[in-house]
Amino acid sequence: MRHPVPRTGLAAGLLALALLGAACGSGSSAGTAKTAGGRVAAPVVLRLGYFPNLTHATAIAGVEKGFFADKLGPGVQLKTSLFNAGPAAVEALFSDALDATYIGPNPAINAFVKSNGAAVRIVAGATSGGALLVVKPTVAGAADLKGRTIASPQLGNTQDVALRTWLAAQGLKTETSGGGDVHVAPQDNAQALEAFKSGAIAGAWEPEPWATRMVQEGGGKVLVDERSLWPGGQFVTTQLLVRTAYLQAHPDVIERLVEGHVAATDYLNAKPAEARGVVNAGIAKLTGKALPDAVVTAAWNNLTFTVDPVAASLRQGAANAQTAGLLDKSVKLDGIYDLTILDRVLGRLHRPAVKV
Repeated sequence: MRHPVPRTGLAAGLLALALLGAACGSGSSAGTAKTAGGRVAAPVVLRLGYFPNLTHATAIAGVEKGFFADKLGPGVQLKTSLFNAGPAAVEALFSDALDATYIGPNPAINAFVKSNGAAVRIVAGATSGGALLVVKPTVAGAADLKGRTIASPQLGNTQDVALRTWLAAQGLKTETSGGGDVHVAPQDNAQALEAFKSGAIAGAWEPEPWATRMVQEGGGKVLVDERSLWPGGQFVTTQLLVRTAYLQAHPDVIERLVEGHVAATDYLNAKPAEARGVVNAGIAKLTGKALPDAVVTAAWNNLTFTVDPVAASLRQGAANAQTAGLLDKSVKLDGIYDLTILDRVLGRLHRPAVKV
């Protein structure tokens, strides 16, 4: 599925609330403001998007455990929306129906490029790792994939670029039309799992928890853990992206959001067993079905929750997309990061600044 499933009503209604909230100003405090006549103004509205995935565990924990609400305070009304793909979240940002979202690197790059570097900024990292190439047990190596079909979540998305880059390094050609030595078939994660089970595809480069589900439910094996391809095993999977206009109008609100983001990240790392249960319960609330505990536990071990956006991996991913013909070679990413607020929050916690 590629359409957002709003939890908060119509986008127009949200926009109206946001315009009301803007009247409160964007001073150093996000508390409820008063008008010149002494009346209490409406709270500032922050519209936050995220996906019902383990790779978005920071957002889910932030909502379910109240980290966001606690840091934002009563002067900010948090409105959340659920998405299943990055392009839909980007569309919501561009249409002024969303202020911030957890999102993968490639959709963030696309949003930055489409707006000539004006519309969005990455303000923090969220998740590293959690992407794997799972194949049939009979596949011993890359050579065995020649002439076979491998799935990726979406043409040009983060895992699709990683798959094509790895295949090229093995001397195997791919084409965006599906041709080449290996046939790459972009398809929905759930569809890819069923295709793998039926034998219609030989494997897939998938994010968690889908990679683990292919192993546990589809009888597959891991041929490539993407962590093995990056320095220190670190590469960006999810980050926090905000509309530049909202960041400029309400830096205090975004600072409080980042405070909640850091608190949620600390929680995921400090209490992993409890956090797995909280996040899975949140996924069940959002989708109507929890993941098997065995899937959550195994997938969790493939993820690293960090506020560092691992900027070098995003830039290399963009270069890989350019090589694969999926991103214009003239694209520059200067200015895509604004970690000023994150570094200020980390400084108050006596932690080192994040470098990009």
